[in-house]
Amino acid sequence: MEMEVLSFCYFLLFLALFFISKHLLLKQKNLPPNGPLCLPIIGHLYLLKKPLHRTLAHISNHYGPILLLHFGSRRVLLVSSPSAAEECFTTNDIIFANRPRLLVGKYLGYNHTQLTWAPYGHHWRNLRRITALEIFSSNRLQMFSEVRIREVRSLLGRLAGNSFQTVDMKSLFFELTLNVMMMMIAGKRYYGDNVRDLEKAKRFIEIVKETFAVAGVSNVGDFFPILRWVGGFRGFEKKLENLQRKRTRFMQELIEEHQMGENRTQSEEEKMEKTKTMLDVLLSLQEAEPEYYSDEIIIGIILTLLSAGTDTSSGTMEWAMSLLLNHPKVLKKAQAEIDASVGQDRLLEESDLSNLPYLHCIISETLRMCPAAPLLVPHESAEECIIGSYTVPCGTMLLVNTWAIQNDPKLWVEPTEFRPERMEGIEGVRNGFKLMPFGSGRRGCPGESLAMRVVGLALGSLIQCFEWERVEEEMVDMKEGTGLTLPKAKPLLARCTPRSTMLGLLSHL
Repeated sequence: MEMEVLSFCYFLLFLALFFISKHLLLKQKNLPPNGPLCLPIIGHLYLLKKPLHRTLAHISNHYGPILLLHFGSRRVLLVSSPSAAEECFTTNDIIFANRPRLLVGKYLGYNHTQLTWAPYGHHWRNLRRITALEIFSSNRLQMFSEVRIREVRSLLGRLAGNSFQTVDMKSLFFELTLNVMMMMIAGKRYYGDNVRDLEKAKRFIEIVKETFAVAGVSNVGDFFPILRWVGGFRGFEKKLENLQRKRTRFMQELIEEHQMGENRTQSEEEKMEKTKTMLDVLLSLQEAEPEYYSDEIIIGIILTLLSAGTDTSSGTMEWAMSLLLNHPKVLKKAQAEIDASVGQDRLLEESDLSNLPYLHCIISETLRMCPAAPLLVPHESAEECIIGSYTVPCGTMLLVNTWAIQNDPKLWVEPTEFRPERMEGIEGVRNGFKLMPFGSGRRGCPGESLAMRVVGLALGSLIQCFEWERVEEEMVDMKEGTGLTLPKAKPLLARCTPRSTMLGLLSHL
């Protein structure tokens, strides 16, 4: 008994010496400033209020653009300047190509094997290669252009048939983006007309909404791992477990249904003529390499596409329309550009987007003011590195506050003002590291081109075909809600009337 007590005391002494020596070693290095008072155990968590990107921007304004904060047991490097972001995503891009191991990545990311949450390495590079070549390549996106056009025109037809009424723009944009993504992924739609299985559609929609609701919740277990084993804190993890089971079951059924449909195809010629969905592409890879392209890997890729391609694009369109309703002159200018470039005897096509620079400026300015990922997806350092002359320890979580950078008055003239003209002459939607709504470096968003096509086509078509006005005389409420993708606190409602010059075209939809 005495030996056991003595051994335990030695163990405690060893732990104490280990942590003291580690603390002293770190103290000798030139670590980034800690900013506000760091409390024992909880660190800086007591400071965090929603919306998180604004709270962190406020801290950075007071203490500097490079800070080493502590969220419980996690070290967090908070970056809020273009120069520091550039160092993270250029010089130290490989070092910060990892992801922190969070509960969301464990469950919704299939034990960190999904593209978003996989650590940097062979598996991640292979997933990235697949998405770049087989899903987001120019040829593949062009193949699906008809899908996007068809879904946008279906939406135009629905609006034309219910004109002079108040429209819930949040729901409308979400339904559109979900239909576009699922038509490209599996050739199925879950909203509007021609929904074949209403019960399955309802089930799928509930899963998607639950995913966004759960994924946007911060979990204390990520910052205090010991609490994950305490009964009262197990609820969130159980939610993730149950949700992942539902997601897997639904997607497995979708794969099996797709495979049965393929087996019923009558001839090889019909197979060749049929437009391949993204699921077709992934299943053909599975045939070639069944050991690697398991159903779980395929499901992970599909769910990544859905998560990254629906809420973000629909939210951007809702913010853009809100800004346009508050700035009717900008809306009229965009309408005039479309009339001059496209005319009024045909509907807007994706190929027209390159000839609509002002529409592109509107989208870029919206992404500047209201980025879909205001803090980007967190990164983690794989080894010690230097950022802005400071030493950043290995295993530090990186948060880049793109919202703070893109709304910084030192970088942008009157950043709270909606001025699409400021984006003239900027190629794409990047302006060095002052503007990077899709992230940067190896882990930048691979779906940027698809997002810009969907948002551009939908927004341009709505501007071309309808007159828009606010429901009330007051300006549209621009308060931000809570969540990872910067939703509006109050969903946008608007009124639309078909333009007299477009009635003939709309009547044929």
